[in-house]
Amino acid sequence: MLVDADRLHIAVQKSGRLSDVSRDLLKDAGLRIQVGRNALTARVENFPADLMFVRDDDIPTFVSDGVCEFGIVGGNVLEEFRLEHPEAQIEVAAELGSARCSLKIAAPENSRYDGPQSLQGQRIATSYPHIVERFLRDQGVEATVVKMNGAVELAPRLQIAGFICDLVSTGATLEANGLKPVQDVFKSEAVLIRTTRPLSDAKRDQGERLLSRIEGVLATKESKYILLNAPSEALPAISRILPGADAPTVIPLHGKPGQFAVHAVCQESVFWETLQKLKGAGASAILVLPIEKMML
Repeated sequence: MLVDADRLHIAVQKSGRLSDVSRDLLKDAGLRIQVGRNALTARVENFPADLMFVRDDDIPTFVSDGVCEFGIVGGNVLEEFRLEHPEAQIEVAAELGSARCSLKIAAPENSRYDGPQSLQGQRIATSYPHIVERFLRDQGVEATVVKMNGAVELAPRLQIAGFICDLVSTGATLEANGLKPVQDVFKSEAVLIRTTRPLSDAKRDQGERLLSRIEGVLATKESKYILLNAPSEALPAISRILPGADAPTVIPLHGKPGQFAVHAVCQESVFWETLQKLKGAGASAILVLPIEKMML
């Protein structure tokens, strides 16, 4: 498939956990992705957009160069790219709140670590040299950063470096290689990025429509719809208890003077303790419902 100049192009990781996150997000935003024989591209049937499946560390390049208008990538990859290319024409359009992990310094299990000064004069193997070098500068530590494109966990065993700096989610990989995390360097999550290069009016409109859908999907993940009944004198207290809600909708109940139905979209988690507080304030018939779609 040739690149269609009239359609948006979204760069996503071709395989791995972030690939699944990206596809699920776009699916939740109502995009029907047409699966074809071409493993590098896919067409969206019901929206003027095409997907391009590439290596994760190529995604910022595609977006910065304007080949793709949008991309979904890990914050660690984006940060490394920005440090290497400070002139990059790219910005974060939305933090996706998924694929969270941390870039950590790790050391052999039997070694002693007393803070960043323990890195002085040491060798650190990593796939993120620019992030690590910035961390060392901020800490006033001089060390040698050894760039590796994979199998970073093997560096201490092969005596390439005494420490490593790599992404950690559960820590199982480190443990399997006789290593322990000792220092946080950078916290990462999946982000939606977009190019800052000039776009045509049509593409800018398409991009805003896509972003509006994605923002709605993200909002629904943390939102609940609450319905309850309450007497008029309980409404001020109930409004204060509702977690993260804007002004609720209050509707008089037919045939019940002084009684009202309260509807609210809550942007925070609703726990049993919250429901008990609402009941204690005078609410009854409390319902908490998931939200399937939302347009902000």
